[in-house]
Amino acid sequence: MKRPTALALLLLTLSGQAGAVEATVSAAQIQSFRGASVGERVDQLIFRGGMTLQSPDDTFGGLSSISQTGAEQRIAFVSDRGHFVSGQLAYDEADRLFGFIGVTIEPLQNSSGQILPRQYARDAEGMDTIWRDGAAVGVRVSFEHLTRVADFTIHEGRPGGPAREVAIPQWLTDLRTNESLESICIAPSASPVAGSTILITEEALDENGNHRGEMLGVRDKGPFTYRNSPIVNPTDCAFLPNGDLLVLERGVSLFSFVMNLRRVPAAEVRPGNLLAGELLLSAQGGEIDNMESLMVHVTPGGETRILMGSDNNFNGWQRTMLLEFALPD
Repeated sequence: MKRPTALALLLLTLSGQAGAVEATVSAAQIQSFRGASVGERVDQLIFRGGMTLQSPDDTFGGLSSISQTGAEQRIAFVSDRGHFVSGQLAYDEADRLFGFIGVTIEPLQNSSGQILPRQYARDAEGMDTIWRDGAAVGVRVSFEHLTRVADFTIHEGRPGGPAREVAIPQWLTDLRTNESLESICIAPSASPVAGSTILITEEALDENGNHRGEMLGVRDKGPFTYRNSPIVNPTDCAFLPNGDLLVLERGVSLFSFVMNLRRVPAAEVRPGNLLAGELLLSAQGGEIDNMESLMVHVTPGGETRILMGSDNNFNGWQRTMLLEFALPD
């Protein structure tokens, strides 16, 4: 392997200091899912549409988690190559998702304000927003490989700035694989564990074969487990406004992706408990892709929606897709 020249190193340094860049993202609407049209029921949910996303920017992809970061449908993804991808979801007159606009892509920083130096440190897999008095003030991000949790500030709907490390138990810090800390979400005010951060591992199992988890909170703090299901592992989590916990699960069967969405009642989300959710939705094959992102939000039309997204792993044969559903009344 050739050693990089001084000029190449200088160019890399300058590009690393460039910060956020604008990206053009095109979208194609998804009009059906598992034979259901928009507005029709699929399992325990109502299908509300979706879209696939593409961009000529080679840093767009690998979207591992999604979170609302401000008003007017401002959202951000975090990617497993160490970027925040921020923008705004666009809806048509029928309250159907049709675009992702005003997109910027910005590298994550370490605590010194420098771009993360190695892929080993960039593998961000989970993210949720920190809210104070109704305003989004930061995001909390979980990482695999160099397993850790860090907070980043939000400015005008875009997360960024130097990382602020969040203390986690030693057993989590000791995990050093790409199947470690996959899911993170923060309990809302309606939850019995309001304000607590929920961490769920992908492949760190207890003696009974269930996924190990940890709850970080002032009063509600300690380990819990999440029931293991065949084929799939948890990849993201999000809370409904009433405090119920949603968990997205993903796996591979017969060379195709599989996904489940489960709902855990609010009263069961507590330290020391085994969480076992009701199955709300299941799919596999061409209807989905590598589903890793989960968000609950309110659309411009005022409906609470569940949005799930896929991580294309920067592969040309995979898709970046968003699917949106609602709970029946």
